Amino acid sequence: MHDDLIARAKAWLAEDPDPETRDELAGLIDAGAVEELSARFSGTLQFGTAGLRGELGAGPMRMNRSVVIRAAAGLAAYLKKNGHSGGLVVIGYDARHKSADFARDTAAVMTGAGLRAAVLPRPLPTPVLAFAIRHLGAVAGVEVTASHNPPRDNGYKVYLGDGSQIVPPADAEIAAEIDAIASLHDVPRPESGWQTLDESVLDAYLARTDAVLDPASPRTARTVYTAMHGVGRDVLLAAFARAGFPEPVLVAEQADPDPDFPTVAFPNPEEPGAMDLAFARARATDPDLVIANDPDADRCAVAVKDGGDWRMLRGDEVGALLAAHLVRRGAQGTFAESIVSSSLLGRIAGKAGLPYEETLTGFKWIARVDGLRYGYEEALGYCVDPEGVRDKDGITAALLVTELASVLKEEGRTLLDLLDDLAVEHGLHATDQLSVRVEDLSLITDAMRRLREQPPTGLAGLSVVRAEDLTQGTEKLPPTDGLRYTLDGARVIVRPSGTEPKLKCYLEVVVPVSAHADLPAARARATELLTAVKRDLSAAAGI
Repeated sequence: MHDDLIARAKAWLAEDPDPETRDELAGLIDAGAVEELSARFSGTLQFGTAGLRGELGAGPMRMNRSVVIRAAAGLAAYLKKNGHSGGLVVIGYDARHKSADFARDTAAVMTGAGLRAAVLPRPLPTPVLAFAIRHLGAVAGVEVTASHNPPRDNGYKVYLGDGSQIVPPADAEIAAEIDAIASLHDVPRPESGWQTLDESVLDAYLARTDAVLDPASPRTARTVYTAMHGVGRDVLLAAFARAGFPEPVLVAEQADPDPDFPTVAFPNPEEPGAMDLAFARARATDPDLVIANDPDADRCAVAVKDGGDWRMLRGDEVGALLAAHLVRRGAQGTFAESIVSSSLLGRIAGKAGLPYEETLTGFKWIARVDGLRYGYEEALGYCVDPEGVRDKDGITAALLVTELASVLKEEGRTLLDLLDDLAVEHGLHATDQLSVRVEDLSLITDAMRRLREQPPTGLAGLSVVRAEDLTQGTEKLPPTDGLRYTLDGARVIVRPSGTEPKLKCYLEVVVPVSAHADLPAARARATELLTAVKRDLSAAAGI
């Protein structure tokens, strides 16, 4: 076993084009680091529905140039098999370690395979790449990013020509083409022959950002903005300047791209502590709202002053606010969200007489809804210009929420006032998450099995009206690994995370509210119910 492992590591080493990972791997082989080598050679990084994502390093279980070249070659083979020989592939990348290298390798592989490749001019937000695919008539797009993962990670996101991320069966077909590549020496990688795009693609994206705003709307809301050490700053500032909003006050410590993300443990606005510097800036400058992007700027977080201090709005709260704003502006078309997001969107759409759809988790599903006008997901993702970007877009979402804050400001109101109105109109929809990060993935499998074998009949004193195993699919949803419990006044969904070693439970309770005066009591009741649902669900799942 040990000899076989060393032989496989040496074979990998012989093909590795990157001096950095070659040195790393040679060092491990020389040291006889069996445990570390086993971890890196225990399989291959799986090309899943978000493409690839993993820790940087040498070997098939890490993100590196060898893995990326194989992925690009597999994608190229898939495109050619599907009649796209000679088609254009657009490639974007963020500012993480190795991102520019991975983008260049992808362009070389596409060129060598007889496809045309065009690379974005510099590290730019993921939505710019999603936009460029449709704008340039490409047959596919690749974004090199690990979004809001830890600094040591990178990833590889694949889009097809419709401008949305791949869904089955394309992912499995591309994975099969990757597996069919015997040796990296079989993959031609010319030194040149691809195009590096100029600023015109970014100008075209920025011109579209104007379209998400009402030309007659006020532009008075003042913001504090953090790019979270990512690539959002320049594009967001340009979009805000074009729109005529006051220039956002930057969180200086997090404004420049930095692949080491020095001020945050996890560069994700949802993680504890990530927004501390932004809140400190807000306390000093007293803006109307705080806006944060994640590092590749496809997500948008919003914080408001609540009582004496600042708090992050939940993704579901922002999702409902933007929906209400679009309804008020007379938007037409389908409103859509994933099953883990708040059912409030369905009520807002229903009252406005607009079509409404629920999809599986992920924008790859939301973006494919027919006639989509607006889509969102509770994990801070919003699609407010589906014709331009068929994916979540943290730049246009920031513009739209700042427009809404400006409209309310002119009326002497705030985002929280509008949330109160929505609660009185549709019931208080309170959401929370129970998220368990594990070292040992079998704990997730065990929890799911336990819930399947002994589904809870009640949680927090509310009876379970319907228990669904989503692996069977439903009338409207394809199969997925998840469980959904509909309770009398609540809803729970349990699923393993698609991108991290986590079990995620999404909770929602709905408390009727007859008047604004009843809101404090309704909030207290909702908090009590969510706490009890969490407790009972943890017990039922054994986590």
